[in-house]
Amino acid sequence: MVVRATSAGVAGLKWRKSTYSGDPSIGTCVEVAAMDGSRAVRDSKNPTGPMLTFSVSELRTLITSIKSGEL
Repeated sequence: MVVRATSAGVAGLKWRKSTYSGDPSIGTCVEVAAMDGSRAVRDSKNPTGPMLTFSVSELRTLITSIKSGEL
């Protein structure tokens, strides 16, 4: 996993929000964008703030761990 200082400098990414996200007025969502062989994740409430990048397998493992209640 790599932490980037801000997502503002990463032009051209197409951010997607899950259809399972909560009430949009609350803003409890994360967004994901595909990058060259990896995925970027950011807080939808702070789109120009920090983001995390994961390999596809790292993100898959993270999501599986969250769904199983491990995290």
